[in-house]
Amino acid sequence: MSPRGVAVPDIRERLFAAAERVVARGGPGALTSRAVTDEAGCAKGMLHTHFAGGLDEFVAQLVLDRFARTAALAAELPRRAGQETVAANLATVTTALLTSAGPTMAGIALTRPGASARFRDAMAAGAPGFAAVQESVAAYLAAEQRLERLAADADPEALALALVGTAHHLLMTSWPGAPDPSAQLDRVIAALTGPGTPR
Repeated sequence: MSPRGVAVPDIRERLFAAAERVVARGGPGALTSRAVTDEAGCAKGMLHTHFAGGLDEFVAQLVLDRFARTAALAAELPRRAGQETVAANLATVTTALLTSAGPTMAGIALTRPGASARFRDAMAAGAPGFAAVQESVAAYLAAEQRLERLAADADPEALALALVGTAHHLLMTSWPGAPDPSAQLDRVIAALTGPGTPR
């Protein structure tokens, strides 16, 4: 337990990781401010000290943080054109979308009105999310098309929309204990990249 008044390094990430463990272990109903700080091993008021809006702000910021990480990963995707396989490169990003905040955490953000409103406001203000990932995937597919690793008549923007839209759907409709959505995404990737595309 961190003593009162002592700075805790990387406290945001520590609390975020603790929340993910709490939800993974106990489900959405287990997520409380106290459960998070207990899991993180820090003072009870630490969450409210760093997130003035309480648990709603905390949950929204957690999901935004994880989406931002995935958007940063996707931004690197165009540089990977010509490396590995098209399917493997796409799977890296779509898997990150599914696991960045996790279906459960995203679901909590949507079912808590305060967290949902904060999340929507941040997205409207330009926070990186699905749109940023979609743009990166489209740029990557266009690069692969120029390298002739994607069919010449393929539509990179439409393929990116289909892929990221599917990931969004799976993220928002999954729940703990549901079948692993990664297998479904793999099938979508295989269908989108076509039988003639190197995998």
